[in-house]
Amino acid sequence: MSKRPNARSGGQILVDQLAIHGVDTVFSVPGESFLAVLDALYDARERIRLITCRMEAGAGNMAAAYGKLTGRPGICMVTRGPGATHASVGVHTAHQDSAPLILFIGQVGRDHVDREAFQEIDYRRMFGQFTKWVAQIDDPARVPEYLNQAFHVATSGRPGPVVLAIPEDMLREVASVADAKPYRPAQAAPGAGELAELSARLANAERPFMVVGGATWTERGAEDIVRFAEAQGIPTGAAFRCQDIFDNTHPNYAGDVGIGINPKLQQRIQGSDLVIVAGARLDEMTTSAYTLFSVPTPAQPLVHIHPSPELPGRVYQTDLTIVSGMTPFAAAARALPKAGSDRREAWVKAARADYLEYIKPAAMPGPVDMGRIVVWLREHLPADAIITNGAGNYATWIHRFHQYRRFRTQLAPTSGAMGFGVPAGIAGKLVHPERVVVSVSGDGCFLMCGQELATAAQYGAAVIFLVVNNGMYGTIRMHQERNYPARVSGTDLVNPDFVAYARAFGCHGERIQRTEEFAAAFERARASNRPALIEIPIDPEAITPRTTLAAIRKQAEAAAAGR
Repeated sequence: MSKRPNARSGGQILVDQLAIHGVDTVFSVPGESFLAVLDALYDARERIRLITCRMEAGAGNMAAAYGKLTGRPGICMVTRGPGATHASVGVHTAHQDSAPLILFIGQVGRDHVDREAFQEIDYRRMFGQFTKWVAQIDDPARVPEYLNQAFHVATSGRPGPVVLAIPEDMLREVASVADAKPYRPAQAAPGAGELAELSARLANAERPFMVVGGATWTERGAEDIVRFAEAQGIPTGAAFRCQDIFDNTHPNYAGDVGIGINPKLQQRIQGSDLVIVAGARLDEMTTSAYTLFSVPTPAQPLVHIHPSPELPGRVYQTDLTIVSGMTPFAAAARALPKAGSDRREAWVKAARADYLEYIKPAAMPGPVDMGRIVVWLREHLPADAIITNGAGNYATWIHRFHQYRRFRTQLAPTSGAMGFGVPAGIAGKLVHPERVVVSVSGDGCFLMCGQELATAAQYGAAVIFLVVNNGMYGTIRMHQERNYPARVSGTDLVNPDFVAYARAFGCHGERIQRTEEFAAAFERARASNRPALIEIPIDPEAITPRTTLAAIRKQAEAAAAGR
């Protein structure tokens, strides 16, 4: 496009900037407050695909999943007030996932601001705590400037969400302004002195351990960090819901460092003499509620590499902080000289053996065994299959028993947001229609965004949706039984016929009754070449891969009796 001034409406200028910055997909629920943008998108329909969703929470989650999957900002457009509040869940998920996202909100006209006009909200106050930047564009001539900054902020350093309010009268106003150039994200790289210190620490360590996670990884970076761990003899774990960064089938992979961590893995990390954290935030989930390491000074020397200088040292004091994007760090780390990997061979093999033993499923109550189903998926899905999920105990089986072999095959919210799995699966299939996409949800989680089956059907996103149905909000019920045994309140669910629900949208739908029925049902779903849903009813007693509700209740009652 020409950089010379060109007279256009604010809406047209905005869409022109989206095209310049490489946007190919916009997730939206239409609103009267940004009609001028929708009109401009009509003329750009060959370059920018507009995905109309059924609720703004679905649109926001799709944009967050797009940002995590591609590394480019997911674009979401919603109307003011209720539209913005519904979309906020996707913004919060993008914030905690460090995923680039730009949310555009149609705003009241500039002459109505601060009058509590229809659906008016001050978005700077609403979104300020969980975004990287919030602004309102009041002059159409500044649209290129604002969008350039939005793309730069969303993708540079630690990526994250940006919110831009766009008043409806500004979008109609004509201005003559030059276009911007395509954005270029900025990432720091490690310094020579930092790398030398890291190398020296590795040379002196007998039992190092690495945790990978976070954002700014690329396929090349993921490959380089594996080669680094391999060359240096470092067992490696993945932070909560970041398991696709490090090939789970590699001999150096030791398991996920998150909720329900393998007790042997926890002991191994706590017994290490050097912990290298590459990209992870060391948040509550990854550190088992901040118990994995001592606060504020861990017992082990801690090296923390992160794109943002604010994150290392936030909870844990570090012995070495390296501010760097993950891809440049991984490339530099791979090039370090080998430092004692031969003497750590037994350390690596023991960590791997513990992991392999841990991913063997034990029998669970009822005729449907979720552990065996996940093992079947592990053995039959292509290496590049994308698996998505939201939040709930059902996800424990995926995290524990599946093995992620390729980069960006896991889309799951580190924020623990229910409802993410369905829209994330749709976004994944729209980005990669050639890949198998499996979206796993619990019965409660599925109905948070189940209406987006209509979006999947409308755009031919042939996701395979698995609904694990135990008739309750399982995670909350588990905690309820631990703290208030046998006093069930608010956690039971009465569900619809999920198969009929799926078929009502024109999707393929099946229900299995036994574990042995799953393989054939999955193959039929895949062969249908359309969105498909498989309902998997599991015994409510099968609350986690480790225990049952009855066992939790018995333990809690015994503890109460012993007081």
